Amino acid sequence: MFGHSEFRNTPEPTPAPPEPSAFSVKIVVSGGFGVGKTTFIGAISEIEPLSTEAAMTEVSVGVDDPGQRTEKTTTTVAMDFGRITLDRSLVLYLFGTPGQERFEFLWDDLLDGALGGVILVDTGRIQDCYPVLDFFEQHETPFVVAVNRFAEGERFELPEVREALGVREAVPLVECDARDRESVKQVLVVLLEQVLAARLAAHSVRAS
Repeated sequence: MFGHSEFRNTPEPTPAPPEPSAFSVKIVVSGGFGVGKTTFIGAISEIEPLSTEAAMTEVSVGVDDPGQRTEKTTTTVAMDFGRITLDRSLVLYLFGTPGQERFEFLWDDLLDGALGGVILVDTGRIQDCYPVLDFFEQHETPFVVAVNRFAEGERFELPEVREALGVREAVPLVECDARDRESVKQVLVVLLEQVLAARLAAHSVRAS
């Protein structure tokens, strides 16, 4: 008979390494400053996430506004990076963009070769994601919009958020908790389903 202490000492299982021939895809996680991109990637990554964050200085006061619902004291100045193996044949590499529009010159490089993207939204600062939405649409990159639910934030129904954003019905709009691994995983599944459906539709059109 095993005691409780023996169960507590059982190590957590580690993810199986991907096959040498595993198919890898690039996913970009974007959104306004302080919306939870670094947290989103950290919640799902199976490796220690790479984060190029720097302390916010007095120079950024009035320029980088982290909002009232966060105690954020750092800012991403290049990118965040993480990895998740969905199964041994499919690996997702996650790249988080800086949120501030002044870093837009980096967005092109991060979006290059991406299968699709996740745009995180804070309904308390919904205007912050407009530049990112425009950028993804101009580049015709498939994306989903994920409303990051802050515990103390005012809740809006998803149709209200869609109307405020001006997002087409064809673009998936979901709720998520950027701190919760399972919630983040579901957002990524929705994105992959959207990309697959779009590619199947395009193939059908070419074949007809």
